[in-house]
Amino acid sequence: MASAIARVPRRLGKFVPQQTCLMLCDMQEKFRNSIQYFPQIVEVSNRLLRAFKVLDLPVICTEQYPKGLGSTVPELGVAEHDVPVFDKTKFSMCLPPIEEIIKDKEIKAIVLCGIESHVCVQQTALDFLDAGLDVHLVVDACSSRSMVDRMYSFERMRDAGAFLTTSESVILGLAGGSAHPSFKQLQKIIWDSAPDTGLLPARQQPLLTAITDSLASPKL
Repeated sequence: MASAIARVPRRLGKFVPQQTCLMLCDMQEKFRNSIQYFPQIVEVSNRLLRAFKVLDLPVICTEQYPKGLGSTVPELGVAEHDVPVFDKTKFSMCLPPIEEIIKDKEIKAIVLCGIESHVCVQQTALDFLDAGLDVHLVVDACSSRSMVDRMYSFERMRDAGAFLTTSESVILGLAGGSAHPSFKQLQKIIWDSAPDTGLLPARQQPLLTAITDSLASPKL
């Protein structure tokens, strides 16, 4: 029997893979030594890139003023995977050629990672939210020079309507289940836990490890 209570439409942020695009923001050489957890952020972003390529979903990369800030770091893997890279001086990734790609591919949601969280990432998120797209902000793949700027930018974007998420949640959300034909390939990408990117205070790490170990231990 149908419920007499009318359902109120809500934005749940559920993935429709064919309408989802990964956006890699400004992970460039000159930022290597100044961004908090830079190597780990790049590693997590590379996981997402590989997953999107396994799923044959679009990926876009930008570089902020590459003449002064250098090219995208090679370990991200954009050259290896033939990812289009767009130069910019505007902080936001919402550029005319990128907007055209989103329109042509009928993209309704973006998965966003990169640097800096409180500048280019935040302005990108706000622009695409304003354009009516869902924005999934991968918190373990975004950072800034300052942890204060980083963490408060996450709150700012969440308050504006972005979905805060993690790399593994995105990858498994796109798969939808173990019956997906590419699940085994995706499983290899996430088999080892993603590196720590400083989202939890150090004092909480031992507790988290203990909880994880207890859940993984066989029951007697």
